[in-house]
Formats: sequence, C-alpha cells, structure tokens
Amino acid sequence: MNTVLSGIRSTGNLHLGNYFGALRNFVRMQEENKCFFFIADYHSLTTHPDPGSLHGNVKNVLTEYLAAGIDPEKSTIYIQSDVPEVCELYLLLNMHAYLGELSKTVSFKEKARKQPENVNAGLLTYPTLMAADILMHNADFVPVGKDQEQHLEMTRKFARRFNNMYQVEFFKEPNAYNFGQELIKIPGLDGSGKMGKSEGNCIYLKDEPKVIEKKVKRALTDQGPTVPNQEKPECIENLFTILRVVSTPEVVNHFEDKWNTCEIRYGDMKKQLAEDIIKVTSPIRERILEIENDDAYLHKVVTEGAEKARESAGKTLAGVREIMGFKPF
Repeated sequence: MNTVLSGIRSTGNLHLGNYFGALRNFVRMQEENKCFFFIADYHSLTTHPDPGSLHGNVKNVLTEYLAAGIDPEKSTIYIQSDVPEVCELYLLLNMHAYLGELSKTVSFKEKARKQPENVNAGLLTYPTLMAADILMHNADFVPVGKDQEQHLEMTRKFARRFNNMYQVEFFKEPNAYNFGQELIKIPGLDGSGKMGKSEGNCIYLKDEPKVIEKKVKRALTDQGPTVPNQEKPECIENLFTILRVVSTPEVVNHFEDKWNTCEIRYGDMKKQLAEDIIKVTSPIRERILEIENDDAYLHKVVTEGAEKARESAGKTLAGVREIMGFKPF
C-alpha cells in the first residue's frame, strides 16, 4: 500500500473549486492508500499571520474536510503544529538547503514582490518545511497543483541529497499523485479565471440555498447567441463548465441544444444551475452544521490524528538523527 501525504491550507472556507478540483479525489484516494492529511497552520505564518483568526481558520478547514468525506477511521488527519517532530526535521533539512536554490523558487519571488515589507526567513525556507512535511512520513506520492510542482521537485532533491551525503537509502523520492484523470478547474462566476476566495467569485460549500441562488443569479452572461452553433464566450462556457459537474447529462444536453438553436434563456439556465449546486452542497452543509460545534468530536479527531502522525514521524526522525550522528551517551 502506498503512503500519500497531502497538505491542506488553513485559510478560509472551502468552495466548489476545492471540492471538484481535488477534495472528491482525496475521498476516493483514502480507500486505496495509507493517507496523511494535515492542516498547514505553520505555513500560514509565512504571509501575514493573524492570531485572531488562525484557530478559527484551522477549525473551519478541519470541519469542512471531515464533512466532505475525509474519514479519520481510514486516514490520518492532523494539525501540523501538533507534530513538533516536523520542526526538528525542518531544521535538519535546512542544514543541507542552499540560499541560491531557495531564493530562485517562483513562489518565493512572487511572494517577495507581493509583500516586500515581510520577506521573512520562513518564506525563503517554505520549500524545506514542505519537504519536512512530506519526508516525515516517507510518502510515496503527493497530490500537488501546478503552483507546488517546483516545491515537490525540491523535496525530491533534498531527499536525494541526504541519501548521497550520508551514503544511505533512507528517504524515498516522492512523486506527484496522478488521480488518473485531468483535474477539473472550476471557473468563477465573474466570467473569467478560476473560482477563488481572493477573487470573490466563489460558491462556498457552507453557503445557504438562498445565498447560492443569489450568487448564481448575478453570474455574468451576454446577450445570447445570434447564429446557430455559435462558439460560446468565456463567461457562458464557464457556466456550462459548472453545469457539467453538478447536473445530469440530460440537463446539460438540454441547455446545449437551447444554445445551439439560439433559444437559450439564461434565467432558466441559472435557476437550474442553482438547484443542482444546492443538491450537491446541501448534504455537506448539513454535515458541517452537525459537527462544527461538536468540540468533543473535533478534539478526538485531531488528538488521535496527532498520535498517529507522531508515531510515524518519530520513527523517521530517530533514523535521521542516527544517520547524522546524533547519538545518546
């Protein structure tokens, strides 16, 4: 059985893009692999840390991932800061990470441009912390997006460098997890780009039906097709993309036909789209409401998750310390 490690950003609420982009695949993934899911609260400190919202954000993400199907009986789900071993491995890996390679990463250069007043050491060594998260459990695979591919390659480099430096075959070189299909990119409701919190074009899994209806009703459209089988503009193709993932093929075909014959009525399409989004999100929303105030359950999940994660991490760290020459008297 393969070991799979996935980090979860501890910022804000989950939306349709998160759900169809990766989360459904995580739920399937845990059926066939030994999975570790962690909420990356240390990583959030590299930007603009806010002690007033950190715990609430972690709780929101934990609650919503559990509600969407991550099963603590099948997977290990834990909070990064509950596993102190990651900090020690982060320190040890930093001893073999070089300033030149860290400063050339795309994410560092982009973040440094965006927050020139806060170019901190944690931002520079973000790839090393990510490597510590992955190598801590000697993961075989890591699901990563395009923005994290360079960091995964650096993790492979750090693992290879450690093995070569100490003449061992201790760390595996993890590969990107391939879900066997192209990941779905869910567009926003503003007519362009992808659905994202910072863009303000999201439908959240926790949104109430009335809120979803209002958001879909405001989605950008055009004047409609003027000739049969006309190519769809981006804003309309975006609506059809969302329709394809939440509606039945019959519904999609119905509105495709209406478009191709210049008979489409956007009001009807938006009404149907809102209804189908509500069907998808309502069970998740109900589960969120059920467990978000169940502090005893959430405490049990993260406590047991930390215990399992620390057991795995402790074995790895003990091996690293011995290889590097740290031995008891």
